[in-house]
Amino acid sequence: MRALGSGGTALPGLVVERLHPQATEQLGSRLSATALITGTNGKTTTAAMLARILRADGRTVVHNRSGSNLMRGVTASLVEAASPLGSLVHGCTAVLEADEAALPAIARAAPPTTTVFTNLMRDQLDRYGEIESIALRWGEALDDFPSSTTIALNADDPLIASLATHWDGSCLRFGIEDPDVPPAPSGEIVDAIWDPATQDDYRYSRRYFAQLGRWHTAAGAERPSPEISADEILQTDEATRFLLRLPTGSVSIELPALGLYSVYNALAAATAATALGVPPETIQRGLGAHEAAFGRQEEMVVDGRRVRVLLGKNPSGMNQALRTLQRPGERHHLLVLLNDGIADGTDVSWIWDVDWESQAEHCASLVVGGHRAADMALRLEYAGFPPPCGPVENDVGRALRAALDVLPQPEPLTILPTYTAMLDVRQRLGRMGAARLWDVA
Repeated sequence: MRALGSGGTALPGLVVERLHPQATEQLGSRLSATALITGTNGKTTTAAMLARILRADGRTVVHNRSGSNLMRGVTASLVEAASPLGSLVHGCTAVLEADEAALPAIARAAPPTTTVFTNLMRDQLDRYGEIESIALRWGEALDDFPSSTTIALNADDPLIASLATHWDGSCLRFGIEDPDVPPAPSGEIVDAIWDPATQDDYRYSRRYFAQLGRWHTAAGAERPSPEISADEILQTDEATRFLLRLPTGSVSIELPALGLYSVYNALAAATAATALGVPPETIQRGLGAHEAAFGRQEEMVVDGRRVRVLLGKNPSGMNQALRTLQRPGERHHLLVLLNDGIADGTDVSWIWDVDWESQAEHCASLVVGGHRAADMALRLEYAGFPPPCGPVENDVGRALRAALDVLPQPEPLTILPTYTAMLDVRQRLGRMGAARLWDVA
């Protein structure tokens, strides 16, 4: 499948599951440690950060780096690591991104040493249901976790923080402690509105984005103090600097990624690394060497032109991607791609909950594509964007070509795709000979 350019990240696992149903459990038992990463946004990037930190610590890592995060993808990654002699997984540390709904089954097959819960945002409602339902299933799943597991919770997300009530074992919390972080725009979407246990609304002394921030309820529930936190956050044109406070000391981080959501990903990875016994200096070195995961703030050069890809697969994720493009005076050439595949969620009404209006003044040119390109073009017209350059294209390849054709040199093209559109455009860029920016420099 890989030789034919069709991926081959999940089918091998499916074949193995049919031939040998206990393969995942047997391979998982050979691992020295297992870290599971789950949540709505940030799983792939957090897992990539953690894998890099662990390699900097001298460990051999098994990682489903493609983002294939259902059981078959996890199985395929373990089988690949075990081939051809079946010995590589012995003593390895596994970093496994786990789909929200698949987490309980993956945890049973590969009992976790630590599990990171990043956030819960509205995403693929046709598949997952409401986020309160996912939180309830996760709480029930914790009953089957080994008592030795350390769970890592985002203290700034009230639904994630509430998982601690279902757990009697070790727990590490992470969050932002910088009092100078700008608050979220007043009209930005909030996905978790009320506490399912008490029916009380969440209230905020400061909200950073979506429902993440310093929260409390009238019944007395409130954001817990995190053991691992980010302070003194400073955004530059190319990186994010912050002070990482850990139980064993503080280190300065220069993260080659933009946006507050990148800080949360780094905190999640640092918390998992701490649970696995990695010292602060190694965490610092690993985060400093971060490279963008597939399609997540990834920058490339194709035909001498710079292209960057910012995945946005739900309202909160797209809002955060847009906020990285809104420095005063900056204007961007945009290719916006909207698909409605199974992996995207077939209901695209979520695009009306994205704050596109805040981006309109920063748009220098616009091309729209994807299976639901007409829906996106209409949404952007209402948001006050300039008319698209050329026809609205359902075919991602033609839309990409049109965007590159109108791109003035040396300006970069910024692509904002949903998940399956990201996979499509990323593959087409590869066929055009695109190289990652740091491979060219």
